[in-house]
Amino acid sequence: MSDNSVSMVVRSDWVPSFRLQVADLKSCRIGPAFPTWLRWQSDIQLIDISNASITDNVPDWFWTVASNATLLDMSNNQINGTLPASFETMEAERMDLSFNRFTGTVPKFPRGVTFFDLSRNKLSGTLPSDLEAPELSVLALYNNSISGNIPSSLCNYSLEILDLSGNMLTGEVPNCQQGDLGGFTPLRSLNLNSNNLSGNFPSVLQRSKDMIFLDLAYNQFSGNLPAWLVENMTSLALLRLRSNMFSGHIPVELAKIEGLQYLDLACNNFSGGIPESLAKLKAIARINGYSHSLDELSDYSLSFLEAANTARVKLSYTTTLSVLTKGQQLEFSEELPYMVNIDLSCNSLTGGIPDRFSALIALKSLNFSWNRLSGRIPKNIGNLTALESLDLSHNELSGEIPSSISAITSLSRFNLSFNNLSGQIPVGNQLQVLDDPTSSYIGNIGLCGPPLLKTCSPNSTTTTPAKDDGNHHDGVETSIYLSMVVGFVFGLWVVFCVMLFNKRWRYAYFRFTDNMYHMMCVHTIVAWNLLARKG
Repeated sequence: MSDNSVSMVVRSDWVPSFRLQVADLKSCRIGPAFPTWLRWQSDIQLIDISNASITDNVPDWFWTVASNATLLDMSNNQINGTLPASFETMEAERMDLSFNRFTGTVPKFPRGVTFFDLSRNKLSGTLPSDLEAPELSVLALYNNSISGNIPSSLCNYSLEILDLSGNMLTGEVPNCQQGDLGGFTPLRSLNLNSNNLSGNFPSVLQRSKDMIFLDLAYNQFSGNLPAWLVENMTSLALLRLRSNMFSGHIPVELAKIEGLQYLDLACNNFSGGIPESLAKLKAIARINGYSHSLDELSDYSLSFLEAANTARVKLSYTTTLSVLTKGQQLEFSEELPYMVNIDLSCNSLTGGIPDRFSALIALKSLNFSWNRLSGRIPKNIGNLTALESLDLSHNELSGEIPSSISAITSLSRFNLSFNNLSGQIPVGNQLQVLDDPTSSYIGNIGLCGPPLLKTCSPNSTTTTPAKDDGNHHDGVETSIYLSMVVGFVFGLWVVFCVMLFNKRWRYAYFRFTDNMYHMMCVHTIVAWNLLARKG
């Protein structure tokens, strides 16, 4: 009866005459009370009561009834209560209790479990140190209040997905020994963001050559990025290290990771210039900007037959990512494969913005704000027509805003504030319909024209959305200099000719210069004598 809107209204003391092996009631309206009739289903092998509007406490007898079930899915309810101290005696191979209100500590895992999800509950305490579940493939405990260290027993699992984000974990990531089973080798997705983890970049990840998704953001990791990051993680599509204490230069070798389409190194201590090699990232230079590998992870599922082929059930883990973009904190899951971003903001980067970045035509978000970048904005930045968010604020960029920027018609967030930009602001297209467009240009005293109140002088160079041929600005500057030279020469010859042919004007000019000379001499002598007397 799964994936319907059927309401099941029965008496609390109802004792059914049947003995179920499969109860697949996903998305049926069973709640708000916990279904007491399940108490009599002692032979049940599959229980799916997910998204069933249950808001009741889980009764103690339920864990006995469910002990023989190989699949237990109670996710997406608001079930209260504490979990048993241990699930070791349960037969569950797939267990999903996520999106509820369970409290207490994390219990010991079922020994044969392969998929275990306790995310988005109210669990606290530390993780069990003596976990024994060698077949575990997916472990998701994100968004709880779990503290302590990551246990080294995780090295004994053949994990493909590990999500411990949004907790209060401390210490370093375990450095698994060579003989450990699994040892993070099969990992394809690791999410540890929003904890208090420390140490250098986890060396155990040298083994994770199939890694696609790596998120270590909002921790206290430090040190330089290791060279093996590029050599060993050639399948990375998403690398997120923001809000840590990493330092040194951004590795130029990152461009060798062909599938990398999401790079977030913001809010660290990186220095040096922006590597020009990043303009060669193939995944961002292609037209579609779509990652098939991230698509697989965004809805990682396990389908299997249960109860003598009577039912096919799908258990899925959805990779989610909370991202600050377009000025808002947004959460992405199914949209993850389409996220094509580069964020190097809030570092100590110097130098200019490489002109070759215009080749990254699939970019949707580019953020270089809060650095020490100088020079001009690349003239051909308008080639990035897929951009939805562009932030170059709080740098030392100078010169005019390129007219080609008007060709970016998808912009919903645009910020060039607090630089040294000058000249007239380009007009036309998307730039005219931005929310609060004035804030995009404040802190640039040399800018003029709408939407600012400062008007441009007649001699100001008018910047239009016309196509930039690359030599436009050079031609304007040459014309200005040539006009100044011609004007000076012409004026000099006019004065010379007048004095040459008009004798009276010539005498008056020399008499004026003589009088000025004598006056300056007298004032100088008087001032010198006064200073001498005071001395």
